Amino acid sequence: MFEQDYLMRMIAELIAGMRRSMERATGLRDPRGAAAMLEAAVGDAAEMDAEALLSLAPESIADVLAVTGVDPHVTEYLARSLALAGRYRAEAGEADLAALRQAQARAIAEAWGHDLGDDAADPASVEAFLARAERAGA
Repeated sequence: MFEQDYLMRMIAELIAGMRRSMERATGLRDPRGAAAMLEAAVGDAAEMDAEALLSLAPESIADVLAVTGVDPHVTEYLARSLALAGRYRAEAGEADLAALRQAQARAIAEAWGHDLGDDAADPASVEAFLARAERAGA
């Protein structure tokens, strides 16, 4: 029971972080800050230093997450958070970092069998995903 509560709390925190970042990107017009918020949330959820984790090559990030024992239920949220961070990095003019975040998101999704679709970083797609997650009790 404790483990399930912990997992649900972690997912709820990721959902809240995604929503706050979207508000920051649109309301404050701060895509760089929104990306940084998502990246910090990914590090927290993975229980790792975000800077160290997100410096990994896409082909390594999924391996590291698997070795550290990240719960498979969390991985789709991590992947979608990174895809959204990639979008915000692109909006902030950080093309190389945006491409890295997108590639990391795809690597995590592929490793755990998540279908992110081509529009994983589209705000409407993210909002639909979050609404489904909340209805499911996340």
